[in-house]
Amino acid sequence: MAAGANGDTESVANKTQPTGADVEEFLGTLTDDVTRADCGHLIDLMRAATGEPAAMWGPSIIGFGNRTYRYASGHHGNTALIGFAPRSTALVLYLSLDLDDHRDALQRLGKHRTGKGCLYIKRLADVDESELRALIESSVRAARALSADS
Repeated sequence: MAAGANGDTESVANKTQPTGADVEEFLGTLTDDVTRADCGHLIDLMRAATGEPAAMWGPSIIGFGNRTYRYASGHHGNTALIGFAPRSTALVLYLSLDLDDHRDALQRLGKHRTGKGCLYIKRLADVDESELRALIESSVRAARALSADS
């Protein structure tokens, strides 16, 4: 990382950036009809939570809005408020939550897996939509708060 004129660490470009690619065109490449429908529903949920349109971030992530972040190391940049990617084994939701703080909601959610900031869902039919909506809305609030603090 390079230091700027004022001594701040400069932003290093994220590997994943908005591409301008067409979201509907990307969805059309998905071969599984249920996955494609689930993606459409996630787009509706995330658009409602953010008030932002869906945009392609990199070749396979659908993101909504934009936020800045800054780590204690000084590294900072921009990323989507919230997003998801259809992967071969699951839909991966990229959240701005400490999922350990949401254990109760996750227990009520239904069939899923978690990773650091990620929620893996095989099919939306496997989860409770109201719990999923609440997690999405909490993540958007957290992302906006993190961006304001940066």
